[in-house]
Amino acid sequence: MNDSRYMALALSLGRRGQGSVWPNPAVGCVIVNAGRIVGRGWTAAGGRPHAETQALAQAGELARGADVFVTLEPCSHTGQTPPCAQALVDAGVGRVVVALGDCDARVSGRGIEMLRAAHISVKLGVLERDAGADHIGFFTRVEQGRPMITLKLASSFDGRIATGTGESQWVTGPHARRAVHMMRSRHDAVMVGGGTARKDDPSLTVRDLGIARQPARVVVSRRLDLPLMGQLARSAAEVPLILCHGHDADRSLVDTWRDLGATLLPCAVKGSQLDPRDILQQLGGHGLTRVFCEGGSALAASLIEADLVDRLVGFTAGVIIGAEGLPGIGAMGLSRLSNAPRYVLESVEVIGPDTLHVWTRG
Repeated sequence: MNDSRYMALALSLGRRGQGSVWPNPAVGCVIVNAGRIVGRGWTAAGGRPHAETQALAQAGELARGADVFVTLEPCSHTGQTPPCAQALVDAGVGRVVVALGDCDARVSGRGIEMLRAAHISVKLGVLERDAGADHIGFFTRVEQGRPMITLKLASSFDGRIATGTGESQWVTGPHARRAVHMMRSRHDAVMVGGGTARKDDPSLTVRDLGIARQPARVVVSRRLDLPLMGQLARSAAEVPLILCHGHDADRSLVDTWRDLGATLLPCAVKGSQLDPRDILQQLGGHGLTRVFCEGGSALAASLIEADLVDRLVGFTAGVIIGAEGLPGIGAMGLSRLSNAPRYVLESVEVIGPDTLHVWTRG
């Protein structure tokens, strides 16, 4: 029996839920009986039914005595649904292979204990590192109270995101833009700063991929001085829009945006800007686990300075803009290279005429 092979399939299934199951984790489950896959499941949109429940329903009586592969420890508490660990016990499964234990205090170890108490064999740690990468958003929210942050930059070879006049469409090619939309779809929310919202009037939606469910849109704007006739305002009632603003924002603007359908999250101010740590705490409290930040430069700099960026995604084009072009990351006040934040290269890929490079925390 190849436990890693079946767990890899369970992980691939779980990824189908990324971006649509928050605040729950995106779990995958595979049930195997006598070498034959009899049940598959992943966390449904909105967070339930859970992966194990769906896989058990598909397997039916064939779940009895079967091996179950699940990417996160089965839940042991009763919330809006009964415990998945108990469902596995009731189904009479023979063995449960778990990639990663759950850090949620309501579960942590209890799901495994429930299975073992029912004399079900449990194996823990198969493809644990891969599962940790997939569940990083859920774990970050539970342990730190904030979502995982992916910061994306699309830049020229010399690190500029626009010309000196602000022209930025398009630095990278259509293949890269399509990849960005796919990345958006696998995050709970897409986030930009107020300057980007004012300058670009973005919709921040996923387009041309046949995906109906949209990520939430997050705009960070201390004073809420955003276009009231722009794309975000026009779509606030249809696609979730979350506005992070200062407690000193104009009350009439707060009320106007709320009437348009936006969710308003007041955040603490640090210096002249919103405190990035409090922004993420507020987003975590709202249930977000995975946020895809697309700038602007001041927001990107504040997140990096506060050590809140978990992944860097860079699309680099073979175009030269020059020193007068606009940088993707704002001033950080660094005078020594030894103080500069460093990330570890995870992967490099050719995307059409551009290069995609992904970096993670060291």
